[in-house]
Amino acid sequence: MKKQVKTAYAKARLIRISPQKLNLVAETIRGLKADKALAELTFSKKRVSTDVKKVLQAAIANAENNFGMDIDKLYVAEAYVGKAMVMKRWHAAAKGAGHKILKPFSNLTVVVAEKEAQKAPKAEKTAEKAPKAAKKEKNDKKESV
Repeated sequence: MKKQVKTAYAKARLIRISPQKLNLVAETIRGLKADKALAELTFSKKRVSTDVKKVLQAAIANAENNFGMDIDKLYVAEAYVGKAMVMKRWHAAAKGAGHKILKPFSNLTVVVAEKEAQKAPKAEKTAEKAPKAAKKEKNDKKESV
């Protein structure tokens, strides 16, 4: 039976940027530790990175204050983007025609989770490597004889 992972989230609605552009920034922080993700967003050159950073900080604050999670163990479990409304405008064109201008908005959700410490499996892996190295040394000695 799997343990349920504690998660916390924050949402931002009606961010004035297209979902495709916002998703480029969201991709950069998916799976990163919370502090690394904040650093990534701080030094990003994308305009929307400040909005994404605010949402991430809100998710971290929710995790700490509402669920009592440890900030040092937090990582970005999910960061996904949704489509919101589209403002429709027009501008005059030749011969009395008009052309559409679409100004899209996006929604952003950032989910943070607490990473569990996994010390036991690492010890087993090192134990497995030692016998293989010993076997290899024995084979090398046999070949040299």
